[in-house]
Amino acid sequence: MRDAVGSFVGWPSDLIFPDAETPTRPTHKVGKGILRRIESVASQKEVPGRKLKSAAKDIPTTSGTKSQIMMRLEKMVDESDIMHGAIRSIDFDEGVFGAAHFEIIAKEDFQQLFEHTELGIAVIHTYIWYMYVTLMRGTELCNRFNFIAASRINATLITNNPTSVKNDLVDRFMAAGDNTTPSLYFLPFNSGNGGHWVLVAMDLSRLIVYYLDSLSGDWSKYPNMKKTVDAAIIKFRSKKNYRNRKDITWVRVQCPQQNNSVDCGFFVLRFMRDIIALNRIDIPKMYFEEYKSYSRANLDEIKDELCQFIVDQRII
Repeated sequence: MRDAVGSFVGWPSDLIFPDAETPTRPTHKVGKGILRRIESVASQKEVPGRKLKSAAKDIPTTSGTKSQIMMRLEKMVDESDIMHGAIRSIDFDEGVFGAAHFEIIAKEDFQQLFEHTELGIAVIHTYIWYMYVTLMRGTELCNRFNFIAASRINATLITNNPTSVKNDLVDRFMAAGDNTTPSLYFLPFNSGNGGHWVLVAMDLSRLIVYYLDSLSGDWSKYPNMKKTVDAAIIKFRSKKNYRNRKDITWVRVQCPQQNNSVDCGFFVLRFMRDIIALNRIDIPKMYFEEYKSYSRANLDEIKDELCQFIVDQRII
Protein backbone atom coordinates (compact mmCIF):
# COMPACT_ATOMS: atom_id res chain seq x y z
CA MET A 1 0.00 0.00 0.00
CA ARG A 2 2.98 2.35 0.10
CA ASP A 3 2.03 3.67 -3.36
CA ALA A 4 -0.93 5.26 -1.64
CA VAL A 5 1.47 7.32 0.44
CA GLY A 6 1.44 10.90 -0.78
CA SER A 7 -2.22 10.89 -1.80
CA PHE A 8 -3.61 14.34 -1.44
CA VAL A 9 -6.51 15.71 0.56
CA GLY A 10 -8.95 17.82 -1.40
CA TRP A 11 -10.18 21.30 -0.45
CA PRO A 12 -13.64 22.75 -0.92
CA SER A 13 -13.94 24.61 -4.21
CA ASP A 14 -15.23 27.76 -2.51
CA LEU A 15 -11.94 27.98 -0.62
CA ILE A 16 -9.72 27.73 -3.71
CA PHE A 17 -8.04 31.00 -4.61
CA PRO A 18 -6.66 31.87 -8.07
CA ASP A 19 -3.05 31.95 -6.90
CA ALA A 20 -3.08 28.67 -5.00
CA GLU A 21 -3.73 25.49 -6.92
CA THR A 22 -5.03 22.43 -5.07
CA PRO A 23 -4.99 19.46 -7.45
CA THR A 24 -5.99 16.84 -4.94
CA ARG A 25 -8.58 14.22 -4.15
CA PRO A 26 -10.71 13.96 -1.07
CA THR A 27 -10.04 11.05 1.20
CA HIS A 28 -12.53 8.19 1.21
CA LYS A 29 -12.92 5.10 3.31
CA VAL A 30 -12.38 1.92 1.39
CA GLY A 31 -14.70 0.06 3.71
CA LYS A 32 -17.67 2.05 2.50
CA GLY A 33 -17.34 0.88 -1.04
CA ILE A 34 -16.84 -2.25 -3.04
CA LEU A 35 -13.20 -2.99 -3.77
CA ARG A 36 -13.16 -4.53 -7.21
CA ARG A 37 -9.61 -5.37 -8.21
CA ILE A 38 -9.23 -5.34 -11.96
CA GLU A 39 -6.48 -6.69 -14.15
CA SER A 40 -6.44 -4.36 -17.10
CA VAL A 41 -7.62 -5.65 -20.45
CA ALA A 42 -4.36 -4.41 -21.93
CA SER A 43 -2.29 -6.37 -19.42
CA GLN A 44 -3.93 -9.66 -20.38
CA LYS A 45 -2.30 -9.71 -23.78
CA GLU A 46 0.46 -7.99 -25.66
CA VAL A 47 -0.64 -4.88 -27.46
CA PRO A 48 1.73 -3.79 -30.22
CA GLY A 49 3.00 -0.23 -29.98
CA ARG A 50 1.22 2.22 -32.22
CA LYS A 51 1.05 5.93 -32.83
CA LEU A 52 -0.69 8.02 -30.23
CA LYS A 53 -4.03 9.09 -31.63
CA SER A 54 -6.93 11.08 -30.38
CA ALA A 55 -9.17 8.77 -28.42
CA ALA A 56 -12.26 10.27 -29.97
CA LYS A 57 -11.07 11.26 -33.42
CA ASP A 58 -14.49 10.70 -34.99
CA ILE A 59 -16.39 12.25 -32.09
CA PRO A 60 -16.99 15.97 -32.62
CA THR A 61 -16.10 18.10 -29.64
CA THR A 62 -16.20 21.80 -28.94
CA SER A 63 -13.78 23.45 -26.58
CA GLY A 64 -15.33 23.72 -23.14
CA THR A 65 -18.15 21.28 -23.88
CA LYS A 66 -18.35 17.58 -23.13
CA SER A 67 -17.64 15.16 -25.94
CA GLN A 68 -19.76 12.12 -26.63
CA ILE A 69 -17.19 9.77 -25.12
CA MET A 70 -17.06 11.82 -21.93
CA MET A 71 -20.85 11.88 -21.66
CA ARG A 72 -20.89 8.12 -22.23
CA LEU A 73 -18.40 7.50 -19.44
CA GLU A 74 -20.20 9.93 -17.14
CA LYS A 75 -23.43 8.00 -17.67
CA MET A 76 -21.64 4.72 -16.92
CA VAL A 77 -20.25 6.15 -13.68
CA ASP A 78 -23.64 7.60 -12.68
CA GLU A 79 -25.25 4.19 -13.10
CA SER A 80 -22.51 2.30 -11.23
CA ASP A 81 -21.83 1.60 -7.56
CA ILE A 82 -19.03 4.18 -7.73
CA MET A 83 -21.64 6.86 -7.07
CA HIS A 84 -22.38 5.14 -3.76
CA GLY A 85 -18.80 5.03 -2.50
CA ALA A 86 -17.38 2.03 -4.38
CA ILE A 87 -13.85 2.19 -5.75
CA ARG A 88 -11.81 0.41 -8.42
CA SER A 89 -8.31 -0.92 -7.79
CA ILE A 90 -6.49 -1.34 -11.08
CA ASP A 91 -3.26 -3.23 -11.76
CA PHE A 92 -0.84 -1.42 -14.06
CA ASP A 93 1.70 -3.07 -16.32
CA GLU A 94 5.01 -3.37 -14.45
CA GLY A 95 6.72 -1.51 -17.27
CA VAL A 96 4.87 1.70 -16.46
CA PHE A 97 6.75 2.53 -13.25
CA GLY A 98 9.39 -0.21 -13.32
CA ALA A 99 7.66 -2.29 -10.63
CA ALA A 100 4.25 -3.64 -9.72
CA HIS A 101 1.76 -0.83 -9.20
CA PHE A 102 -1.94 -0.53 -8.57
CA GLU A 103 -4.09 2.56 -8.57
CA ILE A 104 -7.31 3.25 -6.69
CA ILE A 105 -9.90 5.23 -8.65
CA ALA A 106 -13.00 6.68 -7.02
CA LYS A 107 -15.87 9.03 -7.75
CA GLU A 108 -13.75 12.10 -7.04
CA ASP A 109 -11.23 11.15 -9.73
CA PHE A 110 -13.89 10.87 -12.43
CA GLN A 111 -15.32 14.22 -11.37
CA GLN A 112 -11.95 15.84 -12.02
CA LEU A 113 -12.29 14.82 -15.67
CA PHE A 114 -15.98 15.59 -16.04
CA GLU A 115 -15.79 19.00 -14.35
CA HIS A 116 -12.28 20.02 -15.50
CA THR A 117 -10.95 20.64 -12.01
CA GLU A 118 -7.51 20.20 -10.42
CA LEU A 119 -6.06 16.76 -11.12
CA GLY A 120 -4.96 14.37 -8.39
CA ILE A 121 -2.48 11.51 -8.49
CA ALA A 122 -4.94 8.84 -9.66
CA VAL A 123 -5.78 10.70 -12.87
CA ILE A 124 -2.14 11.62 -13.50
CA HIS A 125 -1.08 7.98 -13.10
CA THR A 126 -3.94 6.55 -15.17
CA TYR A 127 -3.12 8.81 -18.11
CA ILE A 128 0.53 7.76 -17.84
CA TRP A 129 -0.68 4.15 -18.05
CA TYR A 130 -2.69 5.09 -21.13
CA MET A 131 0.40 6.57 -22.82
CA TYR A 132 2.47 3.51 -21.99
CA VAL A 133 -0.09 1.09 -23.42
CA THR A 134 -1.10 3.18 -26.41
CA LEU A 135 2.18 4.62 -27.59
CA MET A 136 5.12 2.86 -26.00
CA ARG A 137 4.65 -0.80 -25.19
CA GLY A 138 6.22 -3.15 -27.69
CA THR A 139 8.32 -0.37 -29.27
CA GLU A 140 11.79 1.06 -28.81
CA LEU A 141 10.16 4.01 -27.04
CA CYS A 142 10.24 1.90 -23.87
CA ASN A 143 14.03 2.30 -23.94
CA ARG A 144 13.78 6.06 -24.41
CA PHE A 145 11.10 7.14 -21.97
CA ASN A 146 10.43 6.09 -18.37
CA PHE A 147 7.94 7.21 -15.73
CA ILE A 148 8.37 7.82 -12.01
CA ALA A 149 5.29 7.49 -9.79
CA ALA A 150 4.23 10.82 -8.32
CA SER A 151 2.98 9.01 -5.22
CA ARG A 152 6.54 8.06 -4.35
CA ILE A 153 8.27 11.40 -4.87
CA ASN A 154 6.67 14.73 -3.99
CA ALA A 155 7.41 17.71 -1.78
CA THR A 156 5.63 16.31 1.25
CA LEU A 157 7.54 13.02 1.17
CA ILE A 158 10.86 14.78 0.57
CA THR A 159 10.27 16.96 3.62
CA ASN A 160 9.39 13.97 5.80
CA ASN A 161 12.03 11.50 4.61
CA PRO A 162 14.43 12.78 1.93
CA THR A 163 16.76 9.76 2.19
CA SER A 164 13.94 7.32 1.47
CA VAL A 165 12.80 9.38 -1.51
CA LYS A 166 16.35 9.56 -2.86
CA ASN A 167 16.70 5.77 -2.57
CA ASP A 168 13.37 5.24 -4.32
CA LEU A 169 14.64 7.35 -7.21
CA VAL A 170 17.86 5.37 -7.39
CA ASP A 171 15.89 2.09 -7.41
CA ARG A 172 13.80 3.39 -10.31
CA PHE A 173 16.93 4.30 -12.25
CA MET A 174 18.46 0.90 -11.57
CA ALA A 175 15.34 -0.91 -12.82
CA ALA A 176 15.61 0.58 -16.29
CA GLY A 177 19.04 -0.67 -17.36
CA ASP A 178 22.44 0.94 -17.74
CA ASN A 179 21.20 4.38 -18.85
CA THR A 180 24.31 4.94 -20.95
CA THR A 181 22.27 5.99 -23.98
CA PRO A 182 20.06 9.10 -23.98
CA SER A 183 16.65 8.57 -22.41
CA LEU A 184 14.26 10.55 -20.27
CA TYR A 185 12.72 9.86 -16.88
CA PHE A 186 9.48 11.76 -16.42
CA LEU A 187 8.64 12.84 -12.87
CA PRO A 188 5.30 14.63 -12.43
CA PHE A 189 6.16 16.54 -9.29
CA ASN A 190 3.64 18.02 -6.88
CA SER A 191 4.56 20.83 -4.53
CA GLY A 192 2.79 19.08 -1.66
CA ASN A 193 -0.49 19.19 0.21
CA GLY A 194 -2.42 19.43 -3.01
CA GLY A 195 -0.25 22.06 -4.62
CA HIS A 196 1.08 22.81 -8.05
CA TRP A 197 2.17 20.22 -10.66
CA VAL A 198 5.41 20.60 -12.64
CA LEU A 199 7.29 18.17 -14.88
CA VAL A 200 10.89 17.17 -14.21
CA ALA A 201 12.50 15.22 -17.08
CA MET A 202 15.91 13.64 -16.38
CA ASP A 203 18.49 12.52 -18.94
CA LEU A 204 20.94 10.47 -16.87
CA SER A 205 23.42 9.82 -19.68
CA ARG A 206 24.01 13.51 -20.39
CA LEU A 207 23.39 14.73 -16.82
CA ILE A 208 20.65 17.11 -17.94
CA VAL A 209 17.44 17.80 -16.04
CA TYR A 210 14.65 19.64 -17.86
CA TYR A 211 12.20 21.65 -15.77
CA LEU A 212 8.76 22.42 -17.26
CA ASP A 213 6.41 24.65 -15.27
CA SER A 214 3.16 26.04 -16.68
CA LEU A 215 3.46 28.93 -14.22
CA SER A 216 6.34 31.37 -14.02
CA GLY A 217 9.42 30.49 -11.99
CA ASP A 218 12.02 27.76 -11.89
CA TRP A 219 13.26 24.94 -9.66
CA SER A 220 14.43 27.42 -7.04
CA LYS A 221 10.85 27.27 -5.73
CA TYR A 222 11.56 23.66 -4.72
CA PRO A 223 15.16 23.53 -3.49
CA ASN A 224 14.68 20.25 -1.60
CA MET A 225 13.36 18.59 -4.75
CA LYS A 226 16.39 19.69 -6.76
CA LYS A 227 18.75 18.58 -4.00
CA THR A 228 17.10 15.15 -3.83
CA VAL A 229 17.10 14.63 -7.60
CA ASP A 230 20.76 15.65 -7.90
CA ALA A 231 21.74 13.36 -5.02
CA ALA A 232 19.86 10.42 -6.54
CA ILE A 233 21.52 10.87 -9.94
CA ILE A 234 24.98 11.04 -8.35
CA LYS A 235 24.32 7.98 -6.19
CA PHE A 236 23.01 6.01 -9.17
CA ARG A 237 26.07 6.83 -11.25
CA SER A 238 28.30 5.87 -8.33
CA LYS A 239 26.58 2.50 -7.94
CA LYS A 240 27.08 1.90 -11.66
CA ASN A 241 30.71 3.05 -11.46
CA TYR A 242 30.05 5.76 -14.03
CA ARG A 243 32.39 8.70 -13.94
CA ASN A 244 30.68 12.01 -13.23
CA ARG A 245 32.20 13.88 -16.12
CA LYS A 246 30.51 17.17 -15.31
CA ASP A 247 28.01 18.85 -13.09
CA ILE A 248 24.32 18.19 -13.49
CA THR A 249 22.76 20.85 -15.72
CA TRP A 250 19.21 22.04 -15.06
CA VAL A 251 17.36 23.64 -17.97
CA ARG A 252 14.24 25.72 -17.50
CA VAL A 253 12.14 25.13 -20.61
CA GLN A 254 10.04 28.03 -21.89
CA CYS A 255 6.95 25.85 -22.19
CA PRO A 256 3.28 26.76 -22.73
CA GLN A 257 1.72 28.64 -19.82
CA GLN A 258 -1.66 28.16 -18.18
CA ASN A 259 -4.03 31.09 -17.74
CA ASN A 260 -6.00 29.88 -14.73
CA SER A 261 -5.49 28.16 -11.38
CA VAL A 262 -6.54 24.60 -12.25
CA ASP A 263 -4.77 23.47 -15.44
CA CYS A 264 -1.27 22.57 -14.19
CA GLY A 265 -1.98 18.82 -14.10
CA PHE A 266 -3.39 18.84 -17.62
CA PHE A 267 -0.33 20.75 -18.85
CA VAL A 268 2.05 18.22 -17.27
CA LEU A 269 0.20 15.37 -19.02
CA ARG A 270 0.29 17.24 -22.30
CA PHE A 271 4.03 17.93 -21.94
CA MET A 272 4.75 14.20 -21.56
CA ARG A 273 2.36 13.26 -24.35
CA ASP A 274 3.93 15.61 -26.88
CA ILE A 275 7.55 14.79 -25.97
CA ILE A 276 6.85 11.08 -26.44
CA ALA A 277 4.81 11.56 -29.62
CA LEU A 278 7.63 13.63 -31.11
CA ASN A 279 10.15 11.04 -29.84
CA ARG A 280 12.45 13.79 -28.60
CA ILE A 281 14.99 13.21 -25.84
CA ASP A 282 16.44 16.71 -26.18
CA ILE A 283 13.82 19.26 -25.18
CA PRO A 284 14.50 22.67 -26.74
CA LYS A 285 14.85 25.49 -24.23
CA MET A 286 12.16 27.38 -26.13
CA TYR A 287 10.04 24.21 -26.33
CA PHE A 288 8.81 22.66 -29.58
CA GLU A 289 7.76 24.76 -32.55
CA GLU A 290 4.70 22.53 -32.94
CA TYR A 291 3.40 23.40 -29.46
CA LYS A 292 4.14 26.98 -28.46
CA SER A 293 0.84 27.18 -26.58
CA TYR A 294 -1.98 24.90 -25.51
CA SER A 295 -5.61 25.73 -26.16
CA ARG A 296 -8.54 24.39 -24.17
CA ALA A 297 -9.12 21.98 -27.06
CA ASN A 298 -5.60 20.58 -26.54
CA LEU A 299 -6.46 19.87 -22.89
CA ASP A 300 -9.89 18.47 -23.77
CA GLU A 301 -8.10 15.99 -26.02
CA ILE A 302 -6.30 14.62 -22.96
CA LYS A 303 -9.62 14.07 -21.19
CA ASP A 304 -11.23 12.40 -24.21
CA GLU A 305 -8.29 10.06 -24.67
CA LEU A 306 -8.45 9.03 -21.03
CA CYS A 307 -12.25 8.62 -21.07
CA GLN A 308 -12.02 6.35 -24.12
CA PHE A 309 -9.23 4.34 -22.50
CA ILE A 310 -11.22 3.83 -19.30
CA VAL A 311 -14.18 2.60 -21.35
CA ASP A 312 -11.97 0.31 -23.44
CA GLN A 313 -10.35 -1.17 -20.31
CA ARG A 314 -13.79 -1.91 -18.83
CA ILE A 315 -12.80 -0.28 -15.56
CA ILE A 316 -16.36 0.66 -14.68
